[in-house]
Amino acid sequence: GGRGLGKFTNGLQGGVHIIKTDEVEDYASKMLGGTLITKQSGAAGKPVNTILLAKKMQLAREFYFAIMMDRTTQGPLIIACSEGGTSIEDLAESSPEKIIKVPVSFDEGLTDEKVMQVVDGLTVSGDKAAAADQIRALYNLFIAKDCTMVEVNPLAEDVEGNLIAADAKIGFDDNAAFRQKDVFAQRDTTQEDAREVAASEFDLNYIGLDGNIGCMVNGAGLAMATMDIISLNGGSPANFLDVGGSATTTQIKAAFEIITSDPAVKAILVNIFGGIMKCDIIAEGIIEASKELELQVPVIVRLEGTNVERGKQLLAESGLALISADDLDDAASKAVAAI
Repeated sequence: GGRGLGKFTNGLQGGVHIIKTDEVEDYASKMLGGTLITKQSGAAGKPVNTILLAKKMQLAREFYFAIMMDRTTQGPLIIACSEGGTSIEDLAESSPEKIIKVPVSFDEGLTDEKVMQVVDGLTVSGDKAAAADQIRALYNLFIAKDCTMVEVNPLAEDVEGNLIAADAKIGFDDNAAFRQKDVFAQRDTTQEDAREVAASEFDLNYIGLDGNIGCMVNGAGLAMATMDIISLNGGSPANFLDVGGSATTTQIKAAFEIITSDPAVKAILVNIFGGIMKCDIIAEGIIEASKELELQVPVIVRLEGTNVERGKQLLAESGLALISADDLDDAASKAVAAI
């Protein structure tokens, strides 16, 4: 899988090792504090702060099992395969006929019929009733803990035919943090982009990218369009940042701090279409952030919508060297030219 095929920056190959007890210290010293690069982590890799030690199990067979939300059926979808231990993408390419998909209705729940469909699809050789109970338990976990994904890979059989969740990955719905406090208290922010962590503290949606034009936009759709227009004008967006429809001047200032924390950013494009979000509030935030942060990069501002004239007036009277744009294409071309 991902970790097993990964490589540490210090040269150690693999993030999963089967070793003897007297080798633990040697391997742990090479892994702890290191950086592991996998297909999922990207070139920067992820820091290794914790090591999980587990007793080696005698596994006779390995399966793949997962539950995730499906847009098509608008409900949970169980994916199972009679082969496991590697990524589902590889399995889909090598053995697509062995993968089964079982949609579950929120209204009906996981019926006995669908449970047995999964058990049969896994080709369980042991106690099928016990296997069915484990499938139900995993589904109940998915529902009770507001999961977005429960992936058990491998879901394995031991030599006696008992099912064992040998490894698992679980994702949780951020919107359910208020009622899953015990789960979210275990969040490890060291595994996340520090800018994305800071953004979440201010209810901002931020994703770092590889470009050099910072973007601050209200609305995910407009943010995507803004990045596309920047690219069409020959530029490269440095981030996705959606301030939402009710941002305050404090959030706007925080957004600027997060964008400018990226040393690659050479210009900032602010694109606001004021509906619920008023342009004068954005303008006040831009002015406050520009003064307090002493921004050293050009800021291109395109405002449209509610209180737009008041917003433009505030920017014009601020005395700041802000670049005004008439429309999105004009803003993008000025941002690219400003670098």
